[in-house]
Amino acid sequence: MNVIEIQSYGAPEVLVPGTRPDPVAGAGELLIRVSASGINRPDVLQRTGNYPVPPGASDIPGLEVAGVVVSGDVQAMAQAGLALGDRVCALVAGGGYAQLCVAPIEQCLPVPRGLSDLEAASLPETFFTVWSNVFDRGRLQAGETLLIQGGTSGIGVTAIQMAKAAGATVIATAGSDEKCQACLALGADHAINYKTTDFVAEAKRLTQGAGVNVILDMVAGDYVAREVEALAEDGRLVIIAVQGGVKSEFNAGIVLRRRLTITGSTLRPRPVAFKAAIAKSLRETVWPWIESGRIKPVIHSVFAAAQAGGGLPSGAAQAHALMETNQHVGKLVVTWG
Repeated sequence: MNVIEIQSYGAPEVLVPGTRPDPVAGAGELLIRVSASGINRPDVLQRTGNYPVPPGASDIPGLEVAGVVVSGDVQAMAQAGLALGDRVCALVAGGGYAQLCVAPIEQCLPVPRGLSDLEAASLPETFFTVWSNVFDRGRLQAGETLLIQGGTSGIGVTAIQMAKAAGATVIATAGSDEKCQACLALGADHAINYKTTDFVAEAKRLTQGAGVNVILDMVAGDYVAREVEALAEDGRLVIIAVQGGVKSEFNAGIVLRRRLTITGSTLRPRPVAFKAAIAKSLRETVWPWIESGRIKPVIHSVFAAAQAGGGLPSGAAQAHALMETNQHVGKLVVTWG
């Protein structure tokens, strides 16, 4: 099969076309002929040598795919309501930048009615992540307020739509007025340009001084101290990335007085059973929101995965280069011809 592999750690150009033996699905697994693969920030970290591959996972990057089931554990598929020939999207621990990809059956979901494989490939990583962190760990409830740091990222556009569908008020931050407008167009109630406005003061103003109930943070670093100040009583701060650094100092007295929770998680190394529980929640709650049009995939750009020629880098490399500019709104996807 054709793949995109990491030639050596470094710039996007180290993502190069290659070939690997076709993978074989084992017990509890199925094999997908991949139509499209999503690009995610952890892929960039893996490419630069900052995100080790979990034991047993493929060294080929890529955490989400969509396509057609071509083989697998038929009995386990039947128990999950899946069969050969079905269109599915899947969360995987690696191996997504390839024409064929093995996935645990419990981490596969049917492509929502009305969506293409390309659109479905943009769903798993962000939808699993947002559900696990905003709803499971953050315990966001209808009527509460969610502050999303980075509203136009793949995570951000998903969190805005899921939180609104769940009945929450959404405040999103972004780095330009244009991106703030994009957040509002996606359904955010308020958008804050963090480069020109103090998000703490603005969040307090928008909540009449009470503060927000949940914050989804991809920055960490010195943001944590400010986020602690922005939280309401019994508020929850959920950290899912550390783009601003791993060290933080904050006022522990505020944490005590307001009974705050500071938590975080990574998804990739978690066991199949953990991810299966998220998949079940998505299928029961979120997939109907997608199929009814309340939530829509937001795809910024699409690249041919192995596109190369005339000295140009692969399509996957071009997608990574675009992601590193932070200019995109929504997801980046590569397709396989």
